[in-house]
Amino acid sequence: MWTGMDVKQILRSLIEKIPGPTPAFTTIHFIKALELISKGPIGRGKLAKELKVGEGTIRTIIKRLKASNLITTSQSGCSLTTFGETFWKKLKEKIPKKAFLERNEFSLAEYTIAVLVRGCKDKVKTGLKQRDAAIMMGAEGATTLIVENGKIVAPTVSQNIAKDYPIAYKQIWKLLKPKKNDVIIVGTAKTKEKAEYGALAAALTLIED
Repeated sequence: MWTGMDVKQILRSLIEKIPGPTPAFTTIHFIKALELISKGPIGRGKLAKELKVGEGTIRTIIKRLKASNLITTSQSGCSLTTFGETFWKKLKEKIPKKAFLERNEFSLAEYTIAVLVRGCKDKVKTGLKQRDAAIMMGAEGATTLIVENGKIVAPTVSQNIAKDYPIAYKQIWKLLKPKKNDVIIVGTAKTKEKAEYGALAAALTLIED
C-alpha cells in the first residue's frame, strides 16, 4: 500500500514488471480507466468496452489498480478508494483540462484534441519528444504549445499562435483558458481514442520528466 503521493512513481508502478508478453495496454489506459471510475461505480464489461480492450486485459488493469490501492470492487462495479480519489485529484491538478476541437490548422486527421498541462513550460524543448510519444499511441501527430509572455507559442514553429494559427488559437483559448507557463498538447488522429491517447501520452512525458 502506498503511504505517499508521488504521482510519477505510482503511474510507473502500474506498468512496470509485468511478466510475459508485451501487455496490450499502457499507462494511458490506467489513466483513462481511473477517469471513468472517478465518475462513479462502473462494471468490468463497460470499462473494457470504453477502453476498447479484451476481457483478459481489463482483468489485469483492474488487478493492478486494486494492488496499488487506487480502486475497490463490489457488485456495483469498480470505485475509487479514498487514496484513489486523492491520487486522481493530484493527477487532475497536473492535467486539468482536455477538449476535442473542431477542424483547425493542426488537424492532420478527423479528430483533434487539446490537453492542458499545468505549469510545465520549462520542460518543453522542441516538442519532438511529445510528438513521438503521441505517434507511438497511434496518433497522426501532436503539436506542443507553451504560454509565455502573454502569448501561446510553438517552439521552433511559431512565436504567435494567435496570428499564425487563428482558428486553433480561438478554440484553445476558449476551451482551456491556459495560464502563464502552461503547456498545451494538440493531438490529431483518425479515431477519437487515438487522438486522446496520443495527446495524453505526450502530456505524460512532461509529468514523468
